[in-house]
Amino acid sequence: MSWSFSIGNILGSDLRVHATFFLLLAWIGTASWLAEGPAAAMANLAFVLALFACVVAHEFGHALMARRFGVRTPDITLLPIGGMARLAKIPENPRQEIAVALAGPAVNVMIWIVLVVGFGVQGNPADLVSLEDPNQTFLERLAAVNLFLVIFNMIPAFPMDGGRVFRAVLAGSMGRVRATRWAARAGQAIAFLFGYLGLVSGNPILILIAIFVFMAAMAESSDVEMHDLVKGVMARDAMITAYEALSPGDTLHAAEMALLRSTQSEFPVVNEDGSFAGMLTKSTIIAHHQGAAQGVTVADVMLSEVPKLTLTEPLEKALDTLQQPNTPAVAVTDRKGQFLGYITRENIGEWAVLSSRPREF
Repeated sequence: MSWSFSIGNILGSDLRVHATFFLLLAWIGTASWLAEGPAAAMANLAFVLALFACVVAHEFGHALMARRFGVRTPDITLLPIGGMARLAKIPENPRQEIAVALAGPAVNVMIWIVLVVGFGVQGNPADLVSLEDPNQTFLERLAAVNLFLVIFNMIPAFPMDGGRVFRAVLAGSMGRVRATRWAARAGQAIAFLFGYLGLVSGNPILILIAIFVFMAAMAESSDVEMHDLVKGVMARDAMITAYEALSPGDTLHAAEMALLRSTQSEFPVVNEDGSFAGMLTKSTIIAHHQGAAQGVTVADVMLSEVPKLTLTEPLEKALDTLQQPNTPAVAVTDRKGQFLGYITRENIGEWAVLSSRPREF
């Protein structure tokens, strides 16, 4: 995810923090300082950090359960509205998907139990409506907010965990694609409710959550429909075969000229023997414009770690690969490594439009 940076690798997953998370900390710290002084600001910041530690634990619950089913979690990103574990794929087996979905809330339940049993915290569900009560201790608020995370995440609508459970249950009777569509609609309905409540109460966080839920539900539905559409399709069926290629020794100035005379956003870089060397993107050419007058070559700035597929490998594999960060394209080669073409997100989308089937409602 752009605008995020890594703070370390934990249990095989890259833990990342989005830049906007610090805006949340600054807002909370400043508002508390102005209203109640520095001591209150420090206490509120400490509580927010503890809360997000619970959120990270929640996301690792998903990641560790997914690992049991052979699914990797490349990274977990901390956002102002929560956390997001990016699984390499969502298990298509309904029972596995339910297990992965429930693993996150189960972690919050365990945290609540530890606080109640181990630290003697009251743990009263009624505390959920009085988190701002000054008589509540730090741990009482933390216990209450973990209960809130369980309740919120079990709402049966995408992208919440309850939505994934809802989708898995529906998938048994109506298929994965239609089940996803219904769960996404439920998520968008919840988003409208959150947005309305945010506008009425003047709460910007609720409005932000509403936007995130709406967009995430729509993206999940589109992703599942796309995966269903490309099943059984090979890489050769959707690859780009008409293109202008560059060689590693070409100057950056030559790449700029190629950019001007073509409509390409990605330029494959091919060695003299026909093997694939890398990919040079439009954004890279523009970013290194000053180097065009300094003899910089394509090899100096190209992306060399580009995934490759053979002609007969599934297009679904290309679709999954293109969802990874810093992957503008997937190269297609023959079994001897000779470059034949490439696949981008855009041309998969164009292929999908031309190959789309009528929806089932």
